[in-house]
Amino acid sequence: MKLEICTNSYLSALNAQEAGAHRIELCSELSLGGITPSYGLLKKITQDLTIETFVLIRPRSGDFVYTNDEFEIMKQNILLCKELGVHGIVSGVLHSNNTIDIRRTKELFELAKPLSFTFHRAFDLVNDPYEAVTQLINLGVERVLTSGQANTAEKGLALLHELQKSFGNKITIMAGSGITPLNAHLFKEIGLTEIHSSASKKIDTNNADSNYFGTSIQIYSDKTIIKEFISTIN
Repeated sequence: MKLEICTNSYLSALNAQEAGAHRIELCSELSLGGITPSYGLLKKITQDLTIETFVLIRPRSGDFVYTNDEFEIMKQNILLCKELGVHGIVSGVLHSNNTIDIRRTKELFELAKPLSFTFHRAFDLVNDPYEAVTQLINLGVERVLTSGQANTAEKGLALLHELQKSFGNKITIMAGSGITPLNAHLFKEIGLTEIHSSASKKIDTNNADSNYFGTSIQIYSDKTIIKEFISTIN
């Protein structure tokens, strides 16, 4: 089983590499569900680190229905990621009726080639997950990140199991949301080969200006938690 760590900073990415994670998904603003990270962070990580790096392409928080301008930004960010030498793209587009926007998702998928492509947790909003995963397979998407359409992957375990049994030989079903070293074995037991977690720890910086800036809490991926994950899934 592979462990993908969702990282929102250079420290988190470094911790993931040093603790033995198999891959990172790089993003910013974890508290908002993640958006595309900055150019500086991308460049620093691709220059300094060797861990397999997938990048979230999401121009803003909120829904996954994008304007033409937002879609152009997404495409430009994919081209930038390819220039910097990342290994994969994490993205996707929906229609307002919560079905996959096949045309736009295909355009992103084709633009990302030859990089690996993961359809992100927009999948958890679709009305028919079986139809949606079939559409992604037909597009050639390698992987879908999902909580089994529940608040946490553990609560969505039944659907994850069904998706794995029905489609796991055609697309990688990667579980994410609320996965910890204590419940990671559940996903291995149903046959999943990849899990996704931030393995995060929160620290209060006690910044005197925290009220002005909104928060003094920092979130980072913790090496001890990642090592516990590796021990569990092995």
